[in-house]
Amino acid sequence: MVARGSDVRPTAGRRSQRRNAVRLAGLGVGGAALLTLLTGCDVGGAVDGFGWPQGGITPQSHRMYDLWIASAIAALAVGVFVWGLIFWCIIRYRKRGDSLPVQTRFNMPMEFLYTIAPVLIVAVLFYYTAIIQTDVDRTSKNPDVTVEVVAFKWNWQFNYRDGVGPDANTVASTLGTTEVIPILVLPTDRTIRFEETSKDVIHSFWVPELLFKRDVFPGSVRNVFEVTRLTTEGAYVGRCAELCGTYHSMMNFELRVVSPAEYDQFLAAKKAGQSTQDALSAIGEDPLATTTEPFKTRRDENNFNKTSATGVGS
Repeated sequence: MVARGSDVRPTAGRRSQRRNAVRLAGLGVGGAALLTLLTGCDVGGAVDGFGWPQGGITPQSHRMYDLWIASAIAALAVGVFVWGLIFWCIIRYRKRGDSLPVQTRFNMPMEFLYTIAPVLIVAVLFYYTAIIQTDVDRTSKNPDVTVEVVAFKWNWQFNYRDGVGPDANTVASTLGTTEVIPILVLPTDRTIRFEETSKDVIHSFWVPELLFKRDVFPGSVRNVFEVTRLTTEGAYVGRCAELCGTYHSMMNFELRVVSPAEYDQFLAAKKAGQSTQDALSAIGEDPLATTTEPFKTRRDENNFNKTSATGVGS
């Protein structure tokens, strides 16, 4: 004996499936339209980049930022759609009396949606991630500027090179000290290659506006990356982003982006024997870092065995 509420009416069932298919199609079209509308707006600026740093100064940083924003929008769209289905089912199929609801073996549009849609989403995200990652990691054979970044506990040395690779020559150098923050001077609108190496432990070269955070390894490993150009002049703080020891938090530097003509003048002054501060003053730039300042290392007698008034070590 079958309960009256479980009787299946073929005509009504087909009509219900068509309505469901139309609803799903409408939701899909609406989601696509919403996604198109959102991607045409500065969504990242409205929501603080969904946690991603804004204000990048390289084409690579903008590509990574756009990928992040698009991924966040896609995730939100999927989430809203899934939440909508959940609440729709809660409301539409809530209990209405004691009769058994109509029993359905399957729903082809729904099964097609939750099987194919995740595969398509993952495939699209994988495709764009692979494309942008390959583009960001691409290096050229003859960059306009090559800088060797040398990290050590707990400061930086920037060597301006006449070519690529460990066999190139250093034509000018900037060395940071406890009292003076090292300043890395680079030009706009030129391809810049960074070659990183460490004298002791693993450090990490990080300028937030570059959206690159690259580890600096000791030994014969040279971590290399490039930016096709720097787009905005200015001063940008740089940090070590890898816990490297006692004074890790004090291991800062500054990136100073200038025009190509000013960079050529700065490099010529450095080759002539001027200090980094004098060369910066010669091109009208502040001679000392403006985005950060030296930390007090507290390296005094209080850090060691202080001798008491009686002459006995305490």
